[in-house]
Amino acid sequence: MSEFLKLAYELIAKIIYNIVQCFVAIFRLFFTGWPEYIMIFNTYFYTLSVPAKILALLLVLILIAIPILIIVLAVKRIMLNIRLRADNEDNSTLYREIGRLNRQVLNLIDEKNKLLALKVNSMGGTERIPYMGASALTDDTIPTVANVTGGAETPVPAGVAVGPDGKPRDYGTVTVKKDTSEDSYAPNVIRFPKLRLVDQKYETYVPQTYDNSITLQQFAEGYRLFAASQMHLYYTPEIVRRFVAGLAASKILILEGISGTGKTSLPYSFSRYMLNPATIVSVQPSYRDRTELLGYFNEFSKRFNETEFLRAMYEAGFREDPTLIVLDEMNLARIEYYFAEMLSVLEMPSKDEWVIDLVPTAWPNDPALMDNGKIHVSDTLWFIGTANNDDSTFTITDKVYDRAIPIELNERASAFECEPHPACPISTTHLQALFAKAKEDYPISEATIEKMTKLDTYLQTRFQLAFGNRILKQMYEFIPVYVACGGTELDGMDYIIARKVLKKFESMNVSFVRDEIKGLIAYLEKIFGKTAMQDSKAYLTRIQNLY
Repeated sequence: MSEFLKLAYELIAKIIYNIVQCFVAIFRLFFTGWPEYIMIFNTYFYTLSVPAKILALLLVLILIAIPILIIVLAVKRIMLNIRLRADNEDNSTLYREIGRLNRQVLNLIDEKNKLLALKVNSMGGTERIPYMGASALTDDTIPTVANVTGGAETPVPAGVAVGPDGKPRDYGTVTVKKDTSEDSYAPNVIRFPKLRLVDQKYETYVPQTYDNSITLQQFAEGYRLFAASQMHLYYTPEIVRRFVAGLAASKILILEGISGTGKTSLPYSFSRYMLNPATIVSVQPSYRDRTELLGYFNEFSKRFNETEFLRAMYEAGFREDPTLIVLDEMNLARIEYYFAEMLSVLEMPSKDEWVIDLVPTAWPNDPALMDNGKIHVSDTLWFIGTANNDDSTFTITDKVYDRAIPIELNERASAFECEPHPACPISTTHLQALFAKAKEDYPISEATIEKMTKLDTYLQTRFQLAFGNRILKQMYEFIPVYVACGGTELDGMDYIIARKVLKKFESMNVSFVRDEIKGLIAYLEKIFGKTAMQDSKAYLTRIQNLY
């Protein structure tokens, strides 16, 4: 036992000794060590060069500043603690004052709610609920649902509020009307004012006289001459053929290319040619969902926030001539987000299913062409998007490309002189009849179908790419109209393959595509001839150069 006591004594003594030495060292560091510091400084200072003496003085100043700073911070901390302890009594007074002010605030809220209750009560109604007031904040019990939503004829006891004198106060009951629907009917509110103005516009509308004797080739060439003579816009016959054939193949067209090549001017001037000016919708980067295009119902004002896109889409239902809506810079936002519903609706096989839900219920004063809160997408309507491919835009996904007809405008056409050419109003019925007639007059030949089948097999074997049913359907719609506008069958197929099938190479493995593209170009020349499929070969060469 004596050995253990000796061990404990020596161990504790050593710990205490070290603690004392620590305090002694700190004391020497800040106070008693200065003579030693001065002696070391004097020993070396007079033997140093001038630059070294300056550095030595700077070192001394830094070493002096450090303990002084530590002492100042410690003194400040001590003074702060002393001041806080001295303020304890004042803090208690402050807390009591805050409590008194809170009680006054509750009383003022109570008075305000009383006035509001009287105003609501004067409006009448069939259902009465108790007025709770400030008692909801001060009472120990919380009102139940049954108390708050009591029977229509039986008043519920009011909540108890505390007045300025501290005595209970009773404000009686409050009568309100129950709104059982998010879209409750308001007789004096027109929730679609823009669309109602469209109704008024077309009450006395007389359709224009349409030129229903024109052919597709005359229609396409007439537009080119109209744009040049009337609007000083110049397009090649090839671009015009692709645009008109694109209208036959899809309700969505995407005009791509560098800035300044006339992407927005093309659909706008085309609509002027048909005497039905297009609506231009500038897409914003903030577009995230359908409400950006269609608008939304405001529950407070009981009005629908209508957009120009919605107005144009609704107005198309009154007109017999084709209507174009231009989504300018459509890939500034993700197309598959804000345009997703329209992409799905236009895929419906029956045009009776081309319906967009706007509001859940119908009102008696809704626009004439609305059906139970729904609006129909007219068959006379086409959506034309313009797109730039740069760092400020999003990549257009395959989902969008598969449903649309892309048209590239990468260079401006040369200007030319021509006689003034008039506009050509044409009905949608006649235009679609021309598309149908073109399919009968210029069906895709068996030889071309056989070559297309061989190419499809080659692409599936080497690249795991297939035309797909949607692309085949568009091809059968596009090529006959393209030929009817003055083009050739092979050129029409060449364009569709390049823009709808080969474009998928951009999302494939880089090294794989680079090694296989030469073989694909050779295969195209073997099947179609060396002078054919120039668009596809140029596109493949461009893709290969990118890699």
